Amino acid sequence: MSTRIAFLKGHGTENDFVIVPDPGNAIDLPPAAVAALCDRRAGVGGDGVLHVVRSAAHPEAREMAAEAEWFMDYRNGDGSVAEMCGNGVRVFARYLQRAGHVAEGDLAVATRGGVKTVHIAKDGDVTVGMGKALLPEGEVTVSVGERSWPARNVNMGNPHAVAFVDDLAHAGDLLAPPPFSPPTAYPDGVNVEFVIDRAPGHVAMRVHERGSGETRSCGTGACAVAVAAARRDGADPAVTGAPATYTVDLPGGTLVITERPDGEIEMTGPAVIVAEGEIDTEWLENAAL
Repeated sequence: MSTRIAFLKGHGTENDFVIVPDPGNAIDLPPAAVAALCDRRAGVGGDGVLHVVRSAAHPEAREMAAEAEWFMDYRNGDGSVAEMCGNGVRVFARYLQRAGHVAEGDLAVATRGGVKTVHIAKDGDVTVGMGKALLPEGEVTVSVGERSWPARNVNMGNPHAVAFVDDLAHAGDLLAPPPFSPPTAYPDGVNVEFVIDRAPGHVAMRVHERGSGETRSCGTGACAVAVAAARRDGADPAVTGAPATYTVDLPGGTLVITERPDGEIEMTGPAVIVAEGEIDTEWLENAAL
């Protein structure tokens, strides 16, 4: 390993990431090292780490290498591994474009949630094919303090509980994971979205991302919110035969989510690289101890 490791910093609607290019999967990133990188005072700072690896070089992605050259080895801010991150995929694609690995147009990105199709538009926005939502059966409830709400269980490759509320302030500080029931609904934890209506087809949300706390944005969460809103509004595309599009406002910006009659979901929004530099290897190794 060299004495310094290259990194970049990027964000998608202010969901921010430390990007670590590592085509050959040569850099060891244990949970403690990831958490140190994401520390906003003692590290670089971010909601998570985008470890950029060629699919063929990573044991979890080799089977996807024929479909997607690059694997997004995503880690939450606490160092835990995550299946998917919608904002992360957009920023991941923007990095690949910046590095000259891809151009404007279509590409495929391997993730633990499967291969995702991505389109980099000339206007700078990035659209990600997020796949289809799964809607597990069973009632779920989420709570903050003395308030509780029924929540829609939506799985976007990672689990979500979507609660419609009267006021986003009712979500509290979202520092700790909001309690949910039954416990068996989410054995590995859950991302919790609190949602209000702004206009027909237009909602706003706050989110607690498992492993990261409240974040400025969550792409899979915005998709889950749009799916839940469409079902609540009687606009299920599989029933109506027409796409359902929702504008979703998050603290860090706006995403546009479209669910097609075949169930496929597309998410469109910005992705920005803001800085690049080098990490001291000795510091990272010590942080991992």
